Amino acid sequence: MLSADIKKDLQKFASKENAKNLSWFFKTGKGQYVHEYRLTALLFLVYKFKKANVKEQKDLYNFYLKNTKYINNWDLVDLSSRDTVGEYLLKNPTEKSTLYKLAKSKNLWEKRIAIISTSAFIRENKFEETLKVSEILLNDKHDLIHKAVGWMLREVGKRDLDIEEKFLKKYYRKMPRTMLRYAIEKFSENKRQFYLKKS
Repeated sequence: MLSADIKKDLQKFASKENAKNLSWFFKTGKGQYVHEYRLTALLFLVYKFKKANVKEQKDLYNFYLKNTKYINNWDLVDLSSRDTVGEYLLKNPTEKSTLYKLAKSKNLWEKRIAIISTSAFIRENKFEETLKVSEILLNDKHDLIHKAVGWMLREVGKRDLDIEEKFLKKYYRKMPRTMLRYAIEKFSENKRQFYLKKS
């Protein structure tokens, strides 16, 4: 079977030392998973999605969403969601409500999928989706969501600083500190201090 061959090939690159050093980083403890297998599968899915026709893309998109319980680490989300969920919704805007449904999920990784997927829209200078999902996630308790939202707001700012700042001026006092720091990372020191001192 192809999957068995892939696993065999991946094992050739295995390193006990690296596994020990990186296990905390990729959350590969008891009850978690073999990270590289899932990452490889997701990268295949992204590759297949890019080559697929319209019907195949819809099938892959649905497959992705049906299996979010296995996409349970930040890098798995970050390396796959934009080029599957994000790209599909960009081409099928009538289904954008999926983003907001994911953002309201109780599942950490579905919430991260929602915000990271909006980077597909940011690439096309469409910012509404990022701002709406950011609003939904504004009071989330998890630092992995704080970092992701701040990162996407920063990406909006790279393309339209006025839009990012309009959002920040409305919400920066409510934002978790980490989210704010990520969002203003590229600002001048004076502007950064303005937001940090007033928050």
